[in-house]
Amino acid sequence: METREQWSNRAGFLFAAIGSAIGLGNIWRYPYVAYENGGGAFLIPYFIALLTAGIPILLLEYSLGQRYRGSAPQVFRKISKKWEWLGWWQSFIAFVVVSFYMVILGWSLVYTYYSIGTQWGQDTEAFFFENFLGLSGGFWEIEGLQWKVLLPVCLVWLITYVVMQKGVQKGIERVSRILMPILILMMVVITIRAVTLPGAAEGLNVLLTPDFSSLMDPGVWVAAYGQVFFSLSIGFAIMLTYASYLPEKSDLSNSGLIAAFANSGFEFLAALGVFGALGFLAASQGVDVNSVVDAGVGLAFVVFPQIINQFPGFNSFFGVLFFGSLLFAGFTSTISILEPVIASVREKFNLSRWVAVNWICGLAFLLSLLYTTHGGLRYLDTVDHFINQYGVALGGLVEVVFIAWFARKLKEMQTHINDISDVQIGNWWNLCLMVITPVMVIVMTGFSLFEEWVHPYEDYPLSGLTVIGWGSVVITFLAGLVFQRLSWKQIPAPKRKKA
Repeated sequence: METREQWSNRAGFLFAAIGSAIGLGNIWRYPYVAYENGGGAFLIPYFIALLTAGIPILLLEYSLGQRYRGSAPQVFRKISKKWEWLGWWQSFIAFVVVSFYMVILGWSLVYTYYSIGTQWGQDTEAFFFENFLGLSGGFWEIEGLQWKVLLPVCLVWLITYVVMQKGVQKGIERVSRILMPILILMMVVITIRAVTLPGAAEGLNVLLTPDFSSLMDPGVWVAAYGQVFFSLSIGFAIMLTYASYLPEKSDLSNSGLIAAFANSGFEFLAALGVFGALGFLAASQGVDVNSVVDAGVGLAFVVFPQIINQFPGFNSFFGVLFFGSLLFAGFTSTISILEPVIASVREKFNLSRWVAVNWICGLAFLLSLLYTTHGGLRYLDTVDHFINQYGVALGGLVEVVFIAWFARKLKEMQTHINDISDVQIGNWWNLCLMVITPVMVIVMTGFSLFEEWVHPYEDYPLSGLTVIGWGSVVITFLAGLVFQRLSWKQIPAPKRKKA
């Protein structure tokens, strides 16, 4: 019988946890969210959200995983057999996320190659949507596979498969130890160069000039909580599973604080680099910075190639740096998203790692083929929006409410953290998880639903939003209920050593 895997040491866990938190959203989402929600003033609600929701949930998941030593379904089952479905719901959310995340990794990989000689030409928008993606004319026009997308996606899936087969120490930890320092160095180089470009100061002014009147807007606070919630990899079984591989005596509160603030620091660094580069692009084109600001796919694969085209010398090198940073950030997040699904299946059905990785990677690869079709961008965009806004957020909300109000385990988890950690957590932690976090997530979800009703997402057809968007959320939930009904072939927990 296989014994439970462990990180080689605390540093290995931290590299993996920080690698999970630092992902594509840090580079292409946070800068735009800060810009839209008060600029420099956004840091106030952001850090309040970090302290009252992000870090408390992160520590909760650390304590659950390390205390009960299992995947999410097993942990919730140990607390109450009726709540195993919650762990499966979160695991299936992770499964859906990784299926489209891998496609973005494929884009980043091939754009790293396209950076050499700026092969995308001058019309970067037409190159991305027409030449590379071959985007179809309508939402339901699938039009088969796009080979320019499929081949790099197959390659990143192959690399990911090999890493996951290597396991926790030799796979996930080793890759995170190598890629995270390189990623941070790359982002530092990009940021230093970006903020020293002509016009960069104007871009930084747009980002950092505080609009304190925005703090009276409820939407700004909702955005802050949403950003913190989504950027820390909480709410869909990742950190809970990672913490289950920690040794029995591991400092949880210190680890949580280091991971949370490292993620926030990287976000701020990326924002400086992005807006410095946007200021340079605006100056090059003789337009206002606000006219070139974008987020997500448009920022990364349309706007940044335009910036790289204008770079004074060595533009290929900086193109490789930027898309390489997207690739590395995305890859460390991808392996973390896969692990909770693999761990859940292994424990439920008593499978070897080899078999579990084969099943999960194989099925996720098949699902990712949908996003490599000519209509794939629209499906990816829709699933990403709905799973993040409603799947991850609601999964995290139910987790907190269950532990705080139904199982009433907060005091036990607080004692567990304090018994093995240098930094003691007080009753503020209980207050945040019992009141502040649930209220803010409910408000955040209600605000999103209202916006959904008033302005249908991206003006996609109702049929597409219902089938692809809401369908992905509902299916993950129903799959969680179904898997709870399946019988366990339990792997005995490793025996604890006597103190």
